Amino acid sequence: MANVNPVQVEKSLDGVNYPASKQDLIDTAKKQGASQDTIDTLQKMPGKTYNSPVDVSEAIGKIE
Repeated sequence: MANVNPVQVEKSLDGVNYPASKQDLIDTAKKQGASQDTIDTLQKMPGKTYNSPVDVSEAIGKIE
């Protein structure tokens, strides 16, 4: 499992318009000043379209 706080990830994705691609999520997190750990975690997620914050949380939960 990833070593990031789900609340921090959610805060770093504030303003994302879903559905969003993995790259959209990474770009938004960078603009929001997310930590490098958060960016690294988002980069480890599958390259697909995410329909909601729940989709993102589920994907992060599956990262080993």
